[in-house]
Amino acid sequence: MAETLAALFLAHVLADYVFQPEWMVEEKSRPETLFLHALIVLLTAMATTGQVASPMIYALALIHIVIDTIKTRFFSDTFLPHISDQALHLTLLALIALIAPDLFTSGPYAALPWLPKAMLFTAGAIYTILAGGIAVEKLIAELQPAAKSKGYAQSGRIIGHLERSITFLGMLAGFPELVGFLFAAKAVMRFQTGKTNEKRYELIFIGTLASFGWAIAVTLAVLFIAAQLPPLGISALND
Repeated sequence: MAETLAALFLAHVLADYVFQPEWMVEEKSRPETLFLHALIVLLTAMATTGQVASPMIYALALIHIVIDTIKTRFFSDTFLPHISDQALHLTLLALIALIAPDLFTSGPYAALPWLPKAMLFTAGAIYTILAGGIAVEKLIAELQPAAKSKGYAQSGRIIGHLERSITFLGMLAGFPELVGFLFAAKAVMRFQTGKTNEKRYELIFIGTLASFGWAIAVTLAVLFIAAQLPPLGISALND
């Protein structure tokens, strides 16, 4: 089951965060855009599992698009709908893995026991960095829409990507104390901002907590699933 879940998780992050550009997100209400996204979901799931004829892969793509259609038509693209959408997608992956636990091991990649863990770590990194950035940006935009000025958004995005990357890699390598050091260092650097603009400091602090919280939660989930998988072959990442 863990192998299938890892493969489907990678398919999900590729379809939603790598092969789904911003224009596709903005035009998802159009049927042709939804169809294109459905095709990408289907193809990425086929590629990561090695299955091209399994009904479960087609069911996954169909339900994924049903979830996206409901969100697009009935909800705004804000923080809570976005988080709910992702929660439903992840639940769907878990259900598919539970119903068809041998989806990966019965496919052509079965002879590569290290591959699921490599897929899991890759997916975890993408989900930590890119998905986390989008979620935090939506949260900040909801709290203070004016904060989405181009310069502020760009600099904040880069910093967020870096801090989540370091958090993910640090915890994966067995150095969780690095997270505390990084958080303390950022708090000290932002202290001067608080002296001149208290509201902006509060906003940055909330964004920082959300960013670290996302990275820690995703990494812990990745480590839990990784413990159920065969070794990757790299000693620092096998535990």
